[in-house]
Amino acid sequence: MARAKRHYLPGQIWHLTHRCHKGEFLLKLVMDRRKWTQWLYQARKRYGLVILNYTVTSNHVHLLVVDEKGRDVIPQSIKLVAGRTGQEYNVRKTRKGAFWEDRYHATVIESEHHLFRCLVYIDLNMVRAGVVSHPSEWPFGGYNEIQKPRRKCVLIAHQKLVELTGFKTYEAFRIAHAGLVSELLASGNNYREAGWSESVAVGSKAFVATIKEKLGLRAKGRKVVEKDGKYQLREEAGVYTANIEAKKGSIGDENGYIWNVCDVNTFR
Repeated sequence: MARAKRHYLPGQIWHLTHRCHKGEFLLKLVMDRRKWTQWLYQARKRYGLVILNYTVTSNHVHLLVVDEKGRDVIPQSIKLVAGRTGQEYNVRKTRKGAFWEDRYHATVIESEHHLFRCLVYIDLNMVRAGVVSHPSEWPFGGYNEIQKPRRKCVLIAHQKLVELTGFKTYEAFRIAHAGLVSELLASGNNYREAGWSESVAVGSKAFVATIKEKLGLRAKGRKVVEKDGKYQLREEAGVYTANIEAKKGSIGDENGYIWNVCDVNTFR
């Protein structure tokens, strides 16, 4: 299949998606999802990666970050997290070959309303997959930390979330966040929206037009389309059409591990 496209623009919010090689369920075990989150913590410490949300499934990951530290922070962070997770898996399994698809996909997300919706979309991934009935039941995602910020092993940039979503206080943001999750679950309006994971950019018409202009020749062939009240700058057909959603029943029986310690000695 064609390679996922990535375009760098400074100071943007990025929704990154990265899937396991050939869509295999290489992250189905708790220990491997745990390794990924621990290395994500190391990326935050080493490079200053600003994390807004994340979800680790059995065959792909979602990561929502904001670029405010320079163009090398995100790729260096992904290199660390993906590389070490894959290396440790292959050593343990005496396995050779790629663990991940060769590239992760990056979508620029507009701040405030669209960021808030993308945040909740990521939270609800495992509900859509039929694995849990509420994101609080899935320990390998950012929902619980967003709702109950912890003092150690912090991954989520809580105050940055308040700033970028346009709320006046974290408490107001937290209540609205939980409320939107409950609303979508109650209404059943929790379907997969490919635009969040497969577009070049998602936001208002003006925002998407600005991103297209900034990309210049790199945006050649991309189309601005409107769907469900949001605009998307779409890739060419066939660039990144793989289904990256987890499958019901394929996650395994070990979903109860809650990562609440920073076992940094593991990485030494």
